[in-house]
Amino acid sequence: MKDYPAPPPGAAPSVLHPLCPSRQVLGMLTSRWGALILVALAGRTLRFSQLRRELGDVSERMLAQTLQGLEAHGMVRRVAHDVVPPHVDYSLTEIGEEAAALVRGLARWVEGRMPEIMAGRGAGC
Repeated sequence: MKDYPAPPPGAAPSVLHPLCPSRQVLGMLTSRWGALILVALAGRTLRFSQLRRELGDVSERMLAQTLQGLEAHGMVRRVAHDVVPPHVDYSLTEIGEEAAALVRGLARWVEGRMPEIMAGRGAGC
């Protein structure tokens, strides 16, 4: 990556600036698994294994990494219960729910436009 100057102190966040932290957050929210986790957790709490089954084809490692990233960005709440075997619940925080609503809107748009999208590709769904 080129050497870009850091954003000036007090500058408004801009995802277009290569060094702005907002770019990392946007990347996490729009990544394949980040977006799908937001949709899956919207309005509910799931255990790790339930979430993995819900997503279908995610590896344990990728799910764990993505959940950690979403938690670090304040989108996911992780609650570990002191029981044997370990029991951990995942849910969305308030800003996570807000982000999920936006991602869910995009997902619904994609689902609703699949006939046109697939027609443009010359394939069916």
